[in-house]
Amino acid sequence: MRTLIHRSLHVLLATVVGCSWTHADWPQFLGEKRDGSSSETALLDAFPEEGPEVVWRVPGGVGMSAVTVADGLAITTMNDSGKQLLVAFDAKTGERAWQTGLAAEYKNGQGDGPRATAAVSGGVVYAFTGDGVLCAVDQKTGELIWRTDALQACRASESEYGMSSSPLVVGDSVIVHVGGRGTAVAAFGTSDGRLLWSAGSGPAGYSSPTLMKVAGKQQIVSLTGEKALGIDPSDGAVLWTYEFETPYACNTANPVSVDGDVFISAGENHGCVFIDVEESGGKFAAMEHWASVDSKSVMRNEWQTSVLVDGYLYGFDNVGAAGPTTHLTCIDADTGETVWRKTRFGKGNLVLADGKLWITTMDGELVLAKVSPDGYEELGRAKLFGRTRQSLSIADGLGYIRDNQEVVCIKLR
Repeated sequence: MRTLIHRSLHVLLATVVGCSWTHADWPQFLGEKRDGSSSETALLDAFPEEGPEVVWRVPGGVGMSAVTVADGLAITTMNDSGKQLLVAFDAKTGERAWQTGLAAEYKNGQGDGPRATAAVSGGVVYAFTGDGVLCAVDQKTGELIWRTDALQACRASESEYGMSSSPLVVGDSVIVHVGGRGTAVAAFGTSDGRLLWSAGSGPAGYSSPTLMKVAGKQQIVSLTGEKALGIDPSDGAVLWTYEFETPYACNTANPVSVDGDVFISAGENHGCVFIDVEESGGKFAAMEHWASVDSKSVMRNEWQTSVLVDGYLYGFDNVGAAGPTTHLTCIDADTGETVWRKTRFGKGNLVLADGKLWITTMDGELVLAKVSPDGYEELGRAKLFGRTRQSLSIADGLGYIRDNQEVVCIKLR
């Protein structure tokens, strides 16, 4: 493992001069690099007394997918009118541009509606329904290009809490977690939905595949229901595995890239591990750099992915088996030591933009906090939406969030 330089200067995402700023889309789950960060700058440093301005709010059906923002459209999936719909709104006005039926409405005892967040690539939107149907839709018109039942193609069974893997597009492949024998992770052709390769065995879990450089090589890193896998995106060859079995296969947070290695975390009192991946002679080996995997773990991400800033991981540590007590926590990524903890912060989610944490709580609040290992410093808090588990999607100075009734656009600049 290369030494983690976590006392380095903060890597500036952009340089702000005068009133200039950078603009970036949010084209997939957890943003452009799928790490919960945005390159947007010149955003609010504090909230007005009345809270940030709501630009628009529109009916949004029932669902758990976050909002994808690309090329002037804000896109999400939902149960509505007896169907699972993929819906595109004008990102500036909230006007509905188009909607496309993907499958019959999805119902589950743990919550209704589709779970996965759509991905946009090359003018095509890729969506994965709660019952495992993978679809490609024309971004401009909403026309269905192809539709593949991924579970049927892989002879797999639906996950207990619904299929939740947000599609990842790599080259000519769109990758999701499917589950099954030899098909835990599967790639389908972007042009026709044909199964190209599959890898690993076991339950799909509820996390999503991520493309990252590990030990010097671009890999798809997947945290399935039982293990972490490093996969060659060209052919699906498994390069390394790390066993990480969690009760109910509830591995839900995404793996995080840390200086060429991998951080994984899960709730249900399971905990977290910093996986040191090394390559020698073309072969890869995964070992523990450090582990904290018991009821006193330093970080138990229930369904929220931590973000890495300057060698520190910021995230939600959930106490107990999906219990109500959750601490907002900062840990040293290199050592696993707790740096600070805002106890009983409550359940929520977070992303990083303009050197600040943008936190969405299950109680419907948007919270702005400073990013610092010196301690928690709140810069603003406002109740703006309903109950949600989703993180904020940030693009062109605006933030997008959905609950089980509405999609909301918030002015962040």
